[in-house]
Amino acid sequence: CNAQLSTTFYATTCPNISSVVLNVIEQAQRVDVRSAPKLIRLHFHDCFVNGCDGSLLLDNADGILSEKDAFPNAGSVDGFSLGGVSCADILAIASQISVNLVGGPSYLVPLGRRDGRTANRAGANTELPSPLANLNELKSNFSAKGLDSTDLVALSGAHTFGRAKCNTFSHRLYNFANSGGPDQTIEPTYLERLRQTCPQNGAPTTLENLDQSTPDVFDNEYFENLQSGKGLLQTDQLLFSSTGADTVAVVNRFGDSETEFFDAFVRSMIKMGNIGTLTGTQGEIRADCKRVN
Repeated sequence: CNAQLSTTFYATTCPNISSVVLNVIEQAQRVDVRSAPKLIRLHFHDCFVNGCDGSLLLDNADGILSEKDAFPNAGSVDGFSLGGVSCADILAIASQISVNLVGGPSYLVPLGRRDGRTANRAGANTELPSPLANLNELKSNFSAKGLDSTDLVALSGAHTFGRAKCNTFSHRLYNFANSGGPDQTIEPTYLERLRQTCPQNGAPTTLENLDQSTPDVFDNEYFENLQSGKGLLQTDQLLFSSTGADTVAVVNRFGDSETEFFDAFVRSMIKMGNIGTLTGTQGEIRADCKRVN
C-alpha cells in the first residue's frame, strides 16, 4: 500500500525546491520557448510508462534499455538537465511551474515520489498514445491508467502550447486513410497553411504550432481551435469531430470557459501524477537523473 503523496513533503528538507526549479525553467524558457511544453510532455511520458518514477530520464546502461529511444520519445523528449530532489518529483514540479509561467493555473503539487531503478522501453512503445490513434485506442490508453474521457480531453489541452513535427500530422493532409484526399475535419484555409509547412515530400521534422492562435500561451484556445476544425493532430481533432462521442461535450465546455478547463486540468494533472508512484522505501532518490545510483 502506497504512502500518500503530500504537498509539504520537502517543507523541511528542501523548502525552496519550487524557486530552484522555477529559476532553471525561466532561464531555459528564455533560451527556448519550447522548454515549458517539453517539460510537461516529459512528465506525461514518464507517468504513462512504469508510473511517475522518473524512469524516462534514465540513459542506456547495463540492464537498462532507455525509454528515451522508444519511438514516441526518440528525438522529441528534452529537458533532462535538472538534478536534486527525486527526479520524478522534479518532473511534477517542473510541469506545474511550466504551465503557470505561460498563463496557466497555479496549483500545489503532491510530492514524495521516489525514482525507479528500471526503464521500460517496450512499455514506452506500446502504452504511449500514437498520433495515429483513433478515439477508442486513445480512451483505452488512458483508462488503462485510471484516466477517464474528461481527463483525456483536459490533458490533451496541454497542446495549447508547443510544436509538433510534420511527420506526426502530414498523413492528414494528402491521402488520409487512403481516401485520395485530406482529412475532412480540417478547416480548408488551415489545410492550405499546413500543406505549405509540410509539402508532400518535405522534411519530416519541420515544426508547426500545436495552437495556431496563441502558440506559446497556456489558455483554452486549443479547444476553440478544435471547434473550428483547426486541431493539428488527428488525436486532437477527433476529440471534437467524432460524432456522438462523450468527448465532444467536454471540448465545448472547455472551449466556452477557460476557468472550467483550468480547474479540470489541475485535477487531471494531479490524478496523472499519482499513477504508479513509488513512495516510502520503494525505489531510490537518484543522485543523477540519467543513472541509477
